[in-house]
Amino acid sequence: MSNQKPGINREAFLVRDLFDKEIEQKPTRDGFGLGVVDAAKLDENVVVLCADLTESTRALWFKEKFPNRFVQMGVSEQSMAAIAAGMAMAGKVPFIASYAAFSPGRNWEQIRTTASLSDTNMKIVGAHAGVSVGPDGATHQMTEDIAIMRVLPNMIVVSPCDAVEAKKATMAGAKVVGPVYLRFAREKSPVFTTNKTPFKLGRAETFRFGDDLTIIATGPLLYEALLAAEQLSKRGIEARVLNVHTIKPLDTKAIALAAKETGAIVTVEEAQAAGGLGGVVCETVASLCPVPVERVGMPDRFGESGEPKELLEAFGMTAPYIAMAAERVLRRKRGEKVEATLPFVTAAAEKIVEMRAAVMKEALGRAPRKWGGNKSDLSLKSRTKK
Repeated sequence: MSNQKPGINREAFLVRDLFDKEIEQKPTRDGFGLGVVDAAKLDENVVVLCADLTESTRALWFKEKFPNRFVQMGVSEQSMAAIAAGMAMAGKVPFIASYAAFSPGRNWEQIRTTASLSDTNMKIVGAHAGVSVGPDGATHQMTEDIAIMRVLPNMIVVSPCDAVEAKKATMAGAKVVGPVYLRFAREKSPVFTTNKTPFKLGRAETFRFGDDLTIIATGPLLYEALLAAEQLSKRGIEARVLNVHTIKPLDTKAIALAAKETGAIVTVEEAQAAGGLGGVVCETVASLCPVPVERVGMPDRFGESGEPKELLEAFGMTAPYIAMAAERVLRRKRGEKVEATLPFVTAAAEKIVEMRAAVMKEALGRAPRKWGGNKSDLSLKSRTKK
C-alpha cells in the first residue's frame, strides 16, 4: 500500500482541463514533426529519410526547414533502412519515416540486420500505428509492431501518449546512441500532458494514485485508462495509472512495485494484446511479483475499415472496456471464480456486429436495386456511344 491519496498525481503536471470534453486534440505524429526539427537545430548530424509519405508522417516540416538534410526515398522502405544504416556509420543521426505497416512492417529484416544487429544509430519512425488509422483498413492498421520491435536486441521502443510527449520522445531519441523505434498515431487524440510533465526514456510515470489495482497503458490509450480510472473511482475502486511510454527498456522496478502494492494489473495498448506491452508486463510480473493480469488490446485479429473512434470501441479499447477488465482482475485478486471468456472482448464483439450492420445499411441505401441495393435503378446513368 502506498501513502498517497487516490487521484491524479499533481506532480505529473497534467493539463487542468484533463476531463473536459473540449480538451485540445492533436495527432502524436505532430510531436514527431516538431521534435525532429528541434533536434536538428541542436545537432547538425540529424537527417531525415522518408518513403514517399512526407506530409502524412510530418517529415515535411523537417524538409521545409532543412531541405539539404532531407532524402526522399520513394516507395522503397527496405532500401531506406539500409541507406540510413550507412549514414549512421558515417556519423549521421538518421530518422527513417513511413507508416508503421511498411516500416518496420515491410523492412523488418533490414532493420534487424542493419540497425539492431549492427547496433547503428538509426531512428525508426512508425507513423499511423494502431487501428485509429480508420478507413485505411487492416492492411494499414499496424498492431504487431510493438511485439516485433521489442524482441530485437539493442532496440529501444517508445510509444508516446500525446503530441507533447511525442516531441519529447523524438528529441530524446535523437540524443541516444543506438537504434530507437518511435511509434506514432494518425488520428487526433487528447493533449493531456504539458512541458512540465516528467519524461525520461526507460522510466514509467505515475499519472494517478490508487491501491486497488494498477492500469498500465502506453500511447494515446493512456487517456482512456485515466477515464476508466475515474469511472472506477465512482464505484469505490481506486486505480493507479502508469504511463509506460518506454516499452523497452521497461521500468521493471515500477512494474514490480505496482504489482506488490496493488496486487492486480490491467495493461492497455492500441496493439496486439499478445507480445506487446501486455506481453512484457506479464513476463516481468511472472518473474518478480506474480499477480493477476488482464490485457486490453487487439484480441488476436486484424483490424478493418471504420471511423477511428468506432474501431476503438469495436475492439474493446476504450474506457468502459478497460473498466470491465479492471473489475474482472479484481475478482481474480480476491480469489473468485471468473468466466473463461473475457467479458470486455465479448462485449466489444457485439459492437463489431453493430458497426458492420450500419455500414451495410448505408451502402445498400446508396446502391441501385439492380446491384442489390435499395435505390431506384433510375439512378443509373446509361452511357451510349455517339
